Amino acid sequence: MEGSEGGESRRNSFMETRPARHRRSSLYRRGSNMSEASFITDVEMAQDEVFSGPLAESVPTSVSAFSHRRRADSTASFTFYDEDEDRTSDDDFLEEEVIEEDEREGMGGEDMNGNGYVDQDEDLELGRRRSIRRKSSEHSRRSVDAPLLRRHTSNETDGWRFDKDGRLSQKIYILTEDLTIVVAGFRTSLFGFAVYITLCVLTLGLGYLIFRWLPGWYVKLVGSTSPLRRCDWVVIENQWGEIAIQDVNKQEYGRTLSSVFGSQGKGGLREYNEEDDYTIEELITLDYRYIRFCFHPVRDKFLLGSTWKDPNWTEVETIRGGLDNDEKSYREQVFGQNIIDIEEKSTWQLLVDEAFHPFYIFQIASLILWSLDEYYYYAACIFVISLISITTTLIETKATMRRLREISRFECDVRVLRNGFWRYVKSSELVPGDVYEITDPSLYQFPCDSLLLSGDCIVNESMLTGESVPVSKIPTTDEALDFLDLGVAAIHPDVAKHLLFSGTKIIRARRPHDDSDDEAAALAMAVRTGFNTTKGALVRSMLFPKPSGFKFYRDSFRYISVMAGIAAVGFVASFVNFVRLGLEWHLIVVRALDLITIVVPPALPATLSIGTNFALSRLKQKQIFCISPQRVNVGGKLDIVCFDKTGTLTEEGLDVLGVRVVQRPLNRFSDILTDAYDILPRGARDRDPTIDFNVHKAILWTMATCHSLRMVDEELIGDPLDVKMFQFSRWEFEEGEQRAHQSEDDDQKKLSPSVARPPPGMEYDVDGDSESTTRQPTELGILRQFEFVSQLRRASVVVRQFGAQSGEVYVKGAPECMKDICKPDSFPSDYDELLGYYTHRGFRVIGCATKTIPKLNWVKVQKMKREEVESDLEFAGFIIFENKLKPSSAGVIEELGRANIRRVMCTGDNILTAISVARECNMIDKTAHCFVPRFVEGNARTPLAKLSWESVDDPMYQLDENTLKPLPPPAEGDASLPYDISNLRNYSVAVSGDVFRWIIDFASEKVLQEMLVVGQVFARMSPDEKHELVEKLQSIDYCCGFCGDGANDCGALKAADVGISLSEAEASVAAPFTSRVFDISCVPQVIREGRAALVTSFSCFKYMSLYSAIQFTSVSFLYASASNLGDFQFLYIDLLLILPIAIFMGWTGPYKKLSQKRPTASLVSRKVLTPLLGQIVLTILVQAIGFEYVQKQSWFVPPVLDKDHSNSKNSENTTLFLLSCYQYILSAIVLSVGPPFRQSMAKNFPFVITMTCTLLLSSYILFDPAIWLYNLMELTDMSSEFKIFILVLAVGGFAVAYLCERAVFPKLAGFIGNATGGKKRKKRKTYKIVAEGMRV
Repeated sequence: MEGSEGGESRRNSFMETRPARHRRSSLYRRGSNMSEASFITDVEMAQDEVFSGPLAESVPTSVSAFSHRRRADSTASFTFYDEDEDRTSDDDFLEEEVIEEDEREGMGGEDMNGNGYVDQDEDLELGRRRSIRRKSSEHSRRSVDAPLLRRHTSNETDGWRFDKDGRLSQKIYILTEDLTIVVAGFRTSLFGFAVYITLCVLTLGLGYLIFRWLPGWYVKLVGSTSPLRRCDWVVIENQWGEIAIQDVNKQEYGRTLSSVFGSQGKGGLREYNEEDDYTIEELITLDYRYIRFCFHPVRDKFLLGSTWKDPNWTEVETIRGGLDNDEKSYREQVFGQNIIDIEEKSTWQLLVDEAFHPFYIFQIASLILWSLDEYYYYAACIFVISLISITTTLIETKATMRRLREISRFECDVRVLRNGFWRYVKSSELVPGDVYEITDPSLYQFPCDSLLLSGDCIVNESMLTGESVPVSKIPTTDEALDFLDLGVAAIHPDVAKHLLFSGTKIIRARRPHDDSDDEAAALAMAVRTGFNTTKGALVRSMLFPKPSGFKFYRDSFRYISVMAGIAAVGFVASFVNFVRLGLEWHLIVVRALDLITIVVPPALPATLSIGTNFALSRLKQKQIFCISPQRVNVGGKLDIVCFDKTGTLTEEGLDVLGVRVVQRPLNRFSDILTDAYDILPRGARDRDPTIDFNVHKAILWTMATCHSLRMVDEELIGDPLDVKMFQFSRWEFEEGEQRAHQSEDDDQKKLSPSVARPPPGMEYDVDGDSESTTRQPTELGILRQFEFVSQLRRASVVVRQFGAQSGEVYVKGAPECMKDICKPDSFPSDYDELLGYYTHRGFRVIGCATKTIPKLNWVKVQKMKREEVESDLEFAGFIIFENKLKPSSAGVIEELGRANIRRVMCTGDNILTAISVARECNMIDKTAHCFVPRFVEGNARTPLAKLSWESVDDPMYQLDENTLKPLPPPAEGDASLPYDISNLRNYSVAVSGDVFRWIIDFASEKVLQEMLVVGQVFARMSPDEKHELVEKLQSIDYCCGFCGDGANDCGALKAADVGISLSEAEASVAAPFTSRVFDISCVPQVIREGRAALVTSFSCFKYMSLYSAIQFTSVSFLYASASNLGDFQFLYIDLLLILPIAIFMGWTGPYKKLSQKRPTASLVSRKVLTPLLGQIVLTILVQAIGFEYVQKQSWFVPPVLDKDHSNSKNSENTTLFLLSCYQYILSAIVLSVGPPFRQSMAKNFPFVITMTCTLLLSSYILFDPAIWLYNLMELTDMSSEFKIFILVLAVGGFAVAYLCERAVFPKLAGFIGNATGGKKRKKRKTYKIVAEGMRV
């Protein structure tokens, strides 16, 4: 108790002094002169993340960051959260929260809260600092600078309700999950729980079902609000209204705050000192969707537990000591076991979940009702079908969960350092801080996210990225540990190369070859375990996909509720009629309730998925796989598709076309050299004496050394471009050993860097002294390597020739970055002209540069910074690669164009290369201008920069900078154009990543929307910018698809309405669709199947609705005289007619040609409702004619009124039954939609056979049934003439219905639309309005 009191007093003293400290800190941050256009801000390195992956080279941005989610203005309302109470909370706490938030938001990513979530935004200083930006810029960046649910006043920093004992609820935005949740604390009220039990018992379980379906009611009845620190359970509600009730775990702990929440260090909120770091006596944790939250007793709220970093992780030598057992036990308490173990429900639990679904409860109620009405056979058949359905669903669910468990669960034995001794333990026992061996032969994949401490390894991260290019990892350094922050959106590039991600496969792990190393093994330290790892985040994304919110599904349930309303009217009408006829009460109730089961058919929900299931099956046959079936229908509504270039539109591999070397001293480019021997001839006599061949040597040596290749089993593996480039050089490569760090005393002879050697015959440098006895063969040792970084767009190496004192720097990268790092006088005068020549023709161009460093040694190299290495270089020349279009690309792009679907290219390549490829594949009109914006004033970080939009073919032609419409060319200009490009009407725009960023941040909303509407090519786009482009297109009402193949596309693939990944490496985690045919032919196939599935769903839904209306009409007519359909009549209709027709109706495949028209996605539109209501009216008229006409026949058998039973053996029953049978069958033909979205009905053979069989069977029952069938169906005699009349009436009704469906009802729908247009006009899509305003 004393310890507890002491802790409480420390907490109180801390809370009293805390605002002052925070205020000082906050003022310091305000006074900072850090540029707003810093690297951190630009790449959105927010700390508010559940999972933080590395940069795009090795892990997809969709996993590593959702920093561009645009849901800031969410209108979600929460049941257990009171916004008003936010504003009237305790002032002291508000001040504390404002200061906390002020610090988090203060200076971008580095000063943000490292606890992995955003509470609520406080934008006091950001509002002032960013006053230059347009308002929409604030919106575009708000998912980092301001969280999802922004409120009106600045003091609403954190969503919370307050009580004298602490806060009652808390709002949290989890950035990586794009999820807003409210957590509210409760305790169980004994009185409320007693009432709940009583209600459940008295209602015979009905109360239990209602409270199960409406958990909010359960919480209000049983729960008593409680402060979060004292609650027993919590209610968690997300922005989609999904409610979960979770128990709070409490356990004795007795450790300090920093052992749970870490120390934020120099970049975070504050540093814990001894005074603050008091002991947590009781650890309170909460698990939601496998995300663990820990309760912070000082801040009085739950914080994410996944971003913890041990304050002692500062030096590699220190952390190599591992943990002891006590520390391991404490960490396991906080972080749980290192296993991604999906909770598998038992068969009984699944059965209960399935059986207690409202659909099946409705089925059970219907079965009881039918049994009470003595429809035993019908009830028994429906029961068997329901049982089969539940069993099938159960088996499929179990199989799916089992497969997911197998994919996600991984456990093996690992060799761990515990208490100073090595021992084998299960990988599930690893905790953050554990040191384990990765060179164990039995370890083939990493069990957790880890830092490589010693040795080196090559890994396959295809599970994360979708592409199987191996990634090399090297040991971490003390400097990298400083940068390690597990709560940032993108791991620092100096850390990413040391991180080993859970689930990635080990291609090769090597021990360090260092005699001084006590442990000759490659070691790694666990930093994140279980569901906190990268793999855990991916598994979560599969377990909890976001609701698609597709219109069709919403409307279908809305329509069902309308039908239920009609049923209620029928219920009242029949009830009154039965009372008037004097029937028994039990019969009145059963009959009236029976109408509801007719109007809302139990099979209705199942029919909605028929078209989708058939489409999935057909796609699977075409090697296209889908993990989100709802997205199939969405595919039918695509307006625009974005394509990556390399590997998607063009071939994966690049071939070296040749090299253009800068010839010194003339300082001009050589002719293209297409062979390594042409670059550097073998003998001196083959060389032009007027040319300095040192530059030739430099560019060849760049190709031989500046790469990230590794040797595995005598095979070079790595980036395909690097492989082609090295093979072109014809050199040999010997991989060395990676070393973490090196002391000044290290003997150079112990070092073993990677070495590149020339091919046989070129071992000796011709420029060397051929007479020297000490002449040595050429061997280039790679002393230091700076890997490719997407922000810098270059890679470099420091190389030394064996035996030489000096070293060389070789750099390769994008030509645009060369001017930033090379001496201006080293560029030939025609640099831009030659670059434009090749990029215009679609070639990929890489620039090379070099410099010499005198007196270089290993230690000096290791201490050099990248900026120092990559500066003051001499430009050496271009390496030119050719990238060919895939054979199917042009045809698919043309097909989408004919279907009026916009095609956009989104690539990281050069803008001129991208334009050339776009023209080659007909994405851009070859005869039209393509305009490219460039900065004439300022740059991407200058708010008042000015753009000039010039034609890429003739800068004389320009666009107006405000309207993006072509300006008239100046009269004195030369109107002659290359490529016959004279068409201004069909012009397009190509935008580079830096201009795109500026337009997003600083341009007007109008220019942004115009750029999105006319932009056809987006080049030099970073992974986050691809992601953001998709979301910006969606913001102007495009239904957007994205097709890509690699790590850089993962964010965009997930953000798109329909993402299609071209990959076979478990890419299903990156996109809803995965095509194992590696070209874009899958895109029109998905669109075709989507349109067919959407139309099929509508047809099936309309058919089931019409079936209900037909049966409702028949029963309503019969109810007038207390009659009804018979048991076997119902059975015949539902099982032999409706079931096969509804199934095979959806069998029809997609139409082979994509039409310009798109199917509607709204059930409540007049295009759908007008024909449906018209068909219902026609069926009522046909039945009314038959019902009235049969009563006038001489042989008419009237119904006998029986107050206890329904009499179904009468002429009215027989007439309506036989007539309705034809209506059920022929309505399917009327509602079967063919071209332009589906194939003709005649090509659906199962459907044709079903139609033929059911028509023949119904005609047999009408004209000449067997005696047993006659009695079974409870038919009555009627004349042959009347039988023919029924057939003629049915066929006539069909003819009228078919004619009206094809010709009359569509026009009627249009007429109704025009008549009501003034009252309610359909909201037009934003992009259409913008496009109309831009027409030339």
